[in-house]
Amino acid sequence: MAAALRKILTFGSMLLPYGVHELRRRLSTRHKFSADVARSLAENRQLAGQHEGGRCFVLGNGPSVKGLDLSRLQGETVITVSNGYLHSDFGKFQSRYHCVPQITYGLMTSEDVIRWFDEMHSHLGAAQLFLSSTEAELVREHNLFSGRTVRYLVLGESFDERTSEEVVDISRPVPRVESVPVMALMIAMYLGFKEIILLGVDHDRFLTSSYGYAFDLKVQKGKDFTVNADGTLTRTRHDEFQQLARLWRQYRAIANIARANDIRILNSTPGGALDEFERRPFEAWFEK
Repeated sequence: MAAALRKILTFGSMLLPYGVHELRRRLSTRHKFSADVARSLAENRQLAGQHEGGRCFVLGNGPSVKGLDLSRLQGETVITVSNGYLHSDFGKFQSRYHCVPQITYGLMTSEDVIRWFDEMHSHLGAAQLFLSSTEAELVREHNLFSGRTVRYLVLGESFDERTSEEVVDISRPVPRVESVPVMALMIAMYLGFKEIILLGVDHDRFLTSSYGYAFDLKVQKGKDFTVNADGTLTRTRHDEFQQLARLWRQYRAIANIARANDIRILNSTPGGALDEFERRPFEAWFEK
């Protein structure tokens, strides 16, 4: 009964502005992927436990990062997301992995994505890249990311439909995400990290009524249909809270998986609203 109710609520949330785009994407791409993506998924098995017992930092793009000395991440394993290569100190630490979730097309066109991916490729150094399988054909057709290791995740079902507390297997279809740090956390756990530290994962725009970044966007500027040109939100509180409820359920699922597998996820974001993980100050990681 509870599972059926979750499915009804999940489908109902699809009627929201963002959900319309997501529902259309799900209907057109549900577990359909090319031979190249199938091969990439199989190759993802090589990553299982590759960093067993280690620690990593998942670096988000929230404004809170402006107050952090990211040069201290030099020598650490860092997972960046989306436009994270624009951080002012990126050249000082160079991320090992970079994640981009499924892209919502509309204001963001295929031509925009090609320009964005070209910009990304020119800044990422030697980072391995994780993309959604929905962008695999675009990458292949335009020969993007030449010479770089590109891996794909098939972002399929909902976390609400997943009852297992096993680490998510990224060599198979995985739950889709509301925000890219969730994708990064799934990857980090599969890689075997036992200590995962979140930075710049603010998720507080429902409190500030605006959305910003730790840097100035370039290609993607003005392409987010949920934000006005001045950074104020386009959605009503009702629609915003529906999306936040889905996101928080995903973080709760991730937290449960972590506990069941002796993985510590700690939030070292200065401020922010995410309250699903234990807090620890950023500076504490570098104390002798």
